[in-house]
Amino acid sequence: MATQGIRRWESGALAHAVSDPFGQGPLPWLRGSEHYFDGTGQVVPWYVDPDAEGLGAREPGSLRLPERPDTPPSPSSGPRTADDVRCQIKGFAPDHAVAPGEPIDFRVTVDPPQPFTIDIYRIGHYGGDGATLLTRSPELMGSRQPAPLVAGRTVCCHHWWLSWRLPVPPAWQPGAHVAVLTTADGRYRSHVPFTVRDNRRADLLLLLPDITWQAYNLFPEDGRTGASLYHAWDSEGRLLGEEDAALTVCFDRPYAGAGLPLHVGHAYDFIRWAERYGYDLSYATTRDLHAGRVDPSRYRGLVFPGHDEYWSAPMRATVERARDDGTSLVFLSANTMFWQVELAPLPSGDPDRLLTCRKRHSPGRSALWRERGAPEQTVLGIQYGGRVPVPHPLVARNTGHWLWESTGVTEGEELPRLVAGEADRYYPRVPLPAYDSRILLAHSPYRDDTGTLRHQETSLYRAPSGAWVFASGTFAWSPALDRPGHTDPRIQQATANLLDRICKDP
Repeated sequence: MATQGIRRWESGALAHAVSDPFGQGPLPWLRGSEHYFDGTGQVVPWYVDPDAEGLGAREPGSLRLPERPDTPPSPSSGPRTADDVRCQIKGFAPDHAVAPGEPIDFRVTVDPPQPFTIDIYRIGHYGGDGATLLTRSPELMGSRQPAPLVAGRTVCCHHWWLSWRLPVPPAWQPGAHVAVLTTADGRYRSHVPFTVRDNRRADLLLLLPDITWQAYNLFPEDGRTGASLYHAWDSEGRLLGEEDAALTVCFDRPYAGAGLPLHVGHAYDFIRWAERYGYDLSYATTRDLHAGRVDPSRYRGLVFPGHDEYWSAPMRATVERARDDGTSLVFLSANTMFWQVELAPLPSGDPDRLLTCRKRHSPGRSALWRERGAPEQTVLGIQYGGRVPVPHPLVARNTGHWLWESTGVTEGEELPRLVAGEADRYYPRVPLPAYDSRILLAHSPYRDDTGTLRHQETSLYRAPSGAWVFASGTFAWSPALDRPGHTDPRIQQATANLLDRICKDP
């Protein structure tokens, strides 16, 4: 097949790229050897021949798969990201979160079979590098794993055999980690994110949104079998929309594309900034929250640093109890707590490996929290309003409030490009949570996909228990903390004001 150009095609990530205009952020092992497309953080490996027979008959946004593998890069040019058709090297960790002293298992497929290595990085500031190398595996023998199991639209790789078991040293610092998989010939690379959690007392508990990450995962993006809660493929290789997407997805599979979840960079932004300035952080995932492994009474605040759209009933109940018992809540994104989901075990009995969301196209009641009589505004103080196709300024309000102290922000000042991706707002006809005080700290006009004028708002209220509940109402808040090209010192100071107040309150 001719390689006359690279065409941006509608994958699960790229179809929602407008929601994540920031990419992944600084990752030291990617320097100078990757070429991302349109800032999505996803490599697009598809080559399209405009003159190929039958291409003109395909619908806009469809793709034509290559008939033979692309010419691999030379080792001197650095590894290229593996794709989901050949799966030159792809993997996952069945237990996405482990405690120090516990083992983490990696299941990896390599095509063609050859040795490979795994480098383990921990995400943090590290002098601006964004991560540090902790350990490297010995050279491992790679083999081609069986094809994914497919049941309806659900894709599962639970049957892949163990490739490497790493006992996490007890001395390792908890946090967000990435395993970088590289073939021995130096040509291909992929990633496996995982979390080292802890349950020690700390000022703040960071909750990584692995449930939402999996909802967006279209693995394998192969034009045949991959499915997410947003997309699936038809028999002609065309990408289908939400009405034909999966109702259930499995955690036991790699992430599509580069192996890093869509929106993962938002959490990494907060981590780099917070660790740089010495905040006392513990780490867990939203599946830990769902499973009851989080005791909110051990923390002054729970921080949700990235896009966190999919919530189970146990997650929400735990967070509401935490707020009512005095633990503060910090939501640094938008469109939070939108869909209600269920988690179930695999037939093997492994718990919380199947994620189900009964969206509008499925039988029964809608899975929208707001349509089940529990709108997200009753927790957040605001709720999802719409998508923001082009970044707009965040317009500051009530700038005499302590959150804006020392930022230099004046009433009505516009902070450029800080309303982006998706936006929340206050709905006057929707119930509010109980509060002792409440304030809106931004009121920002923007135009949605249809050109309709809408507005975004940022909310802060104090619950009767004394807990603070902050919701930024925009995807751009976390990137403004530590994303090169997007940082804003005013947002950094406002966030510090908030966290300092939470951590120092008696």
